[in-house]
Amino acid sequence: MPDFHVTVDLVVLTIRDGDGPHRADRVASRLARPLAGRLAALLVRRGIDPYAGQLALPGGYVLPHEELADAAYRELREETGLGGAVHLEQLASYGAPGRDPRGPTVTVAFLALAPMLGSVVGGSDAAAAEWTPVDEIPWQGLAFDHAQILCDGIERARAKLEYSSLGAAFCPPEFTIGQLRAVYEAVWGYPLDPRNFHRKVSSAQGFLEPVGRTSTVDGGRPAQLFRRGQVQALHPPLTRGSDTLSGSPAG
Repeated sequence: MPDFHVTVDLVVLTIRDGDGPHRADRVASRLARPLAGRLAALLVRRGIDPYAGQLALPGGYVLPHEELADAAYRELREETGLGGAVHLEQLASYGAPGRDPRGPTVTVAFLALAPMLGSVVGGSDAAAAEWTPVDEIPWQGLAFDHAQILCDGIERARAKLEYSSLGAAFCPPEFTIGQLRAVYEAVWGYPLDPRNFHRKVSSAQGFLEPVGRTSTVDGGRPAQLFRRGQVQALHPPLTRGSDTLSGSPAG
């Protein structure tokens, strides 16, 4: 039986402003109007073969006697400079024959979708690291099977906003529903009907708590301010593409 290797790969997503991956760290917690942020993925440019010079997800080999999560955090730190404060969850495992030209390899992918992720810098066998807006990713040019892994991670992240209160974590401590809608639009990738969105998030038990003040941060008339509620799971969930949220999915 031929030897096989175990690796970890990381899908790390955040919302950043429209200035692109190389500008200062203005993240979604400072959103001032709808669609001010864009969903971005953390990519590295490989400094070694195979696929030297191509974009890829951060990741690498699991060392002997190393736990999978420990390997994931180590690779994230070594290749991008991000610390261990990022919460990672297992996404899926991938082991198709030929996925790695170095030999049979199974990779365990991890996912993080988090606010306040700062600047990154390449290290170890990554020549560079950068935040890349999802709608600008050169999908055909990603190394290995990382296009599939990244697609799966983005879909998992979009689903998490349907059934969890994670979206509010990208907002300031006090925020308008317009600011919250901007987060959902950035992650889901299409505009949402303001009235229907307002009605849906307001009906989700424990999702939002009014603070008793208003703000003109969205422009126009003053809008009510909220803070994140105590619940983690949304009841009822928000459903992408439903008539009640009437958007125009980008596909």
